[in-house]
Amino acid sequence: MTSTHTRTFEDLVAEGAAVPTEGWDFSWFEGRATEARTSWGYARSLAGRLASATASLDIQTGGGEVMEFALGQGVRTPVLAAATEGWPPNVAKATALLRPRGIVVVASAEDAPLPFADETFDLVSSRHPVSPQWAQIARVLRPGGTYFAQHVGPRSVFELVEHFLGPQPEEQSAGRRPDRERADAEAAGLEIVDLRAERLRIEFHDIAAVVHFLRKVVWMVPGFTVEEYEPRLRSLHERIESEGPFVASSSRHLLEARKPSA
Repeated sequence: MTSTHTRTFEDLVAEGAAVPTEGWDFSWFEGRATEARTSWGYARSLAGRLASATASLDIQTGGGEVMEFALGQGVRTPVLAAATEGWPPNVAKATALLRPRGIVVVASAEDAPLPFADETFDLVSSRHPVSPQWAQIARVLRPGGTYFAQHVGPRSVFELVEHFLGPQPEEQSAGRRPDRERADAEAAGLEIVDLRAERLRIEFHDIAAVVHFLRKVVWMVPGFTVEEYEPRLRSLHERIESEGPFVASSSRHLLEARKPSA
């Protein structure tokens, strides 16, 4: 790949704007952005849970990459296995990836009731759900079943968000706090088994990576377009060129909850 430092702002922005955004495959960012990994290794940990599950559901599966990776660790697919996804391009991608693994992908909006009967699954999983529906999760879990997930925590990548939107109120991401999610899960009748939080270093090495990230993770800067934010993009490009990578921090927490046995 040609060094980004020899390319113009316009070239880099055009490249970031042209990359397809479906799915949760972040391999395009290699060499252009980095994020430290969590100590718990969610996808590998999920593989261990799948190994003992008989009926599993992955909520907001994206393009199905996390489930496909987990099952690629020598784990058999549970007898009953389903996944939900709300964005049509991701539904198509997840179906192509997961159907050969024996997983049925169901198109379902992220805020819609889960389209499954009560007490269907002994494992419900999710990586980075937009907003977990605790009552629905509790409803579809069998007694003794487990919810195993990695959530985005409060003020994740807010250094980048605030570059574009200015200072953001603390309460804006209060719902993502681990203590708030613990309370909400318990209010739905679930028992917290494990809850761990980490903040991780992220580096953006060029403005193309910033553009692609904001197009892909659409809730960071709602309604983001290159045209509207061109001045802020240009100033960030000049900053990266003169000072080096733009550094931010992501917020992640691992959450395992159990539905009490009958």
